[in-house]
Amino acid sequence: MLGRCVKLRLILGDQLNHLHSWFFQPQDDVVYVMMEVRQETDYVLHHAQKIIAIFAAMRDFARRLRVDGHRVHYLVIDDADNRQSLPDNLDWLLAHYRATAFGWQAPDEYRLDRQLADYAAALPIPSTMDDSEHFYTTRDEAAQIFAGRDSWLMEHFYRRMRVKHGVMVSDTGKPAGGQWNFDHDNRESWPGIPWEPADLRGRHDHSALWQTIQASGAKSFGEPNAANFAWPLNHEEALQQLGRFVEHALPHFGKFQDAMSFKAWRLFHSLLSFAMNVKLLSPQTVVDRVQSAWRDGAVPLASAEGYIRQILGWREYVRGIYWHRMPGYDELNAFGHTTPLPWWFWDGQTRMRCLATAIGQSLEHAHSHHINRLMVIGNFALLAGLSPQELHRWYLGIYIDAFEWVELPNTLGMSQYADGGLLATKPYVSSAAYIDRMSDYCKGCHYDKKARTGDRACPYNALYWDFFDRNRDQLASNQRLGMVYQQLRRMDDGALAALRERAADLRSRLQEL
Repeated sequence: MLGRCVKLRLILGDQLNHLHSWFFQPQDDVVYVMMEVRQETDYVLHHAQKIIAIFAAMRDFARRLRVDGHRVHYLVIDDADNRQSLPDNLDWLLAHYRATAFGWQAPDEYRLDRQLADYAAALPIPSTMDDSEHFYTTRDEAAQIFAGRDSWLMEHFYRRMRVKHGVMVSDTGKPAGGQWNFDHDNRESWPGIPWEPADLRGRHDHSALWQTIQASGAKSFGEPNAANFAWPLNHEEALQQLGRFVEHALPHFGKFQDAMSFKAWRLFHSLLSFAMNVKLLSPQTVVDRVQSAWRDGAVPLASAEGYIRQILGWREYVRGIYWHRMPGYDELNAFGHTTPLPWWFWDGQTRMRCLATAIGQSLEHAHSHHINRLMVIGNFALLAGLSPQELHRWYLGIYIDAFEWVELPNTLGMSQYADGGLLATKPYVSSAAYIDRMSDYCKGCHYDKKARTGDRACPYNALYWDFFDRNRDQLASNQRLGMVYQQLRRMDDGALAALRERAADLRSRLQEL
């Protein structure tokens, strides 16, 4: 006899929070269910390290629950009983345990939220969805804050969060240092000194797991690095990584958070986004640790504020936009861009050194910091007219920290302006000048960063001016783009015609660049 089981509880692969109230005390009549399924490996083509990291962290989490006395039924990817989808596995498990109730935590992705809600609604037994107990805000809190407003300004949201949660503010709600935002101090290029801190993350050998994933038929791309795997598997490893970041990298993060270099893929970034997004580490833990380091005088105010803004501000803000705009946000395409991604998005083999570096780092590490994602890869995609939907799927697949709730608004909204300005106040695009100012990518590149036309002219230059020229009707009235359109109006007809011709030629042969 299997014994009596009152409730089956599902834990998804990004719900690895051992401090959740579910786990306060073992209960003999509760079975926790975790599963590695092709449904989740296959809905987009994923980086090998992303699949390995999630499965390895899930297995470690299941081990922890068992050690703590909980009952766990874990379906590995090649289990003979694994039906490879959430509904089919749940049907079998509910019958297997003769479950009298079903519970799950609120998913962070809309597709899973609907799938599980629809599944539970059809069950003949009681079912309950509990909060994941991870975020600062509820799903609809941002929508409540911005109710009745035409625009959702992140800065307004961020200040509200700082005051509400008492982060870097006085007793009267005034910001530390007399201002809310030190973004103007966060834009220095990296001179190479100080050198980026050593990568002190623990290493794991997941060769056996990787062989199992391959044997299951799950497809992937990118470098698996299975024998020397550096991403954290549990809360303790994530805490160690947080401590090392705060000590060795955060003091320099503020100045150089927008810098890029072919010499240093990490620079002073924390690499904590994966741990946070699968809930090995809570945002509150991270913010509290950074705030404490600033109070102790170990971290400059601009560095602490700049980092906290990414978590308490931006991370919660884009989640609010995601839940307010879904379903349908993923289909937005304000400029009607439909060009497929060039093949070098999958191998990094392009003569544009900035893109070869940013994509190459992504393929090697399943990670690239936000300026590479926004101002190199995303910048080119928007200027070249690549499909925002294809780019969204690429970002969702390649980055180890990419889950739709956070990736989709960043890609379609911030990077591609495909939502027509619901999130960003202007398109974030640039010519080669910005990339050269913030990186060492242009040195030694096949293309000339200063030239606008000609075979060796940097593609960003002609594409930049052509983008604004082609989209005058949509963008010319944007006050933040006034200077751009003043410069366009000053161009003589011949120069503008040459830029249009160069841009059209580039867009016709993207595979060759």
